[in-house]
Amino acid sequence: MTMKYGICNETFGDMPLADALKIAKDAGYTGWEIAPFMLTDDLDQFGTDARNAYRSQVTDAGLHVIGLHWLLAKTEGFHLTTLDIGVRTATANYLKKLAKLCADLGGELMVLGSPQQRNFPSSQTPDQAMEAAANCLRSVVPALEEYSVQIALEPLGRGEGNFLNTAAEGRELMKMIDSEQVKLHLDVKAMSDEPTPIETIIRDNADAMIHFHANDPNLRGPGMGDVDFVPIFAALKDIDYRGWVSVEVFDYSMGAEAIAKQSMTNMIQAQS
Repeated sequence: MTMKYGICNETFGDMPLADALKIAKDAGYTGWEIAPFMLTDDLDQFGTDARNAYRSQVTDAGLHVIGLHWLLAKTEGFHLTTLDIGVRTATANYLKKLAKLCADLGGELMVLGSPQQRNFPSSQTPDQAMEAAANCLRSVVPALEEYSVQIALEPLGRGEGNFLNTAAEGRELMKMIDSEQVKLHLDVKAMSDEPTPIETIIRDNADAMIHFHANDPNLRGPGMGDVDFVPIFAALKDIDYRGWVSVEVFDYSMGAEAIAKQSMTNMIQAQS
């Protein structure tokens, strides 16, 4: 099987889009994953013309828009697990708008991480948080169906917060929502926080995973830390994974071009 590689657009900071796309394409990526805050501070003002122009620029550069991630980052007034029904309703409505944005840009999935907008206080129980999140996302499902977009639930390590810390918890929430439009996302940095080997988590969740992030707990790209990607890619091949492998880093100190090139080199070497 041939892997499909993508890279997240915030890697390139304020670099002109044309330059960023060229670096990604030259490094071997064919997918472009978008953080909405990199497009606009006001989603309602990012209209049809702007969406079409962005989509055309990406596709003309030879890349495919994978979809969106960091869905709720750098927003205000939204929260997934709150017991405040008004805030949850506003969150659901915003996610519906993002589903349309995703489709307008040519994307098919939205990675739901955004830990600051989902962590719950000590006054709330884990069960309450799960039910609140499930209620919120159930109301988004009709829009996901309308726009042919899937949400990929992203478990995050305990260093990120207290909600959805394991793939098993991601599956539990997925089951509560019970829709083909809501599945599972796996992230190497996050899985490194689990006691179960990463390759085992991948194999155990082959039926649910629709997206994958390659990175390292040191916040850099795949192969730039202690995580061995050889068994990870072996597991992805064993389960015949057909989705995207997207590079998502959080330490940009080595520069976007070096990150893109070295990450790709390391992923290819891990499969040789």
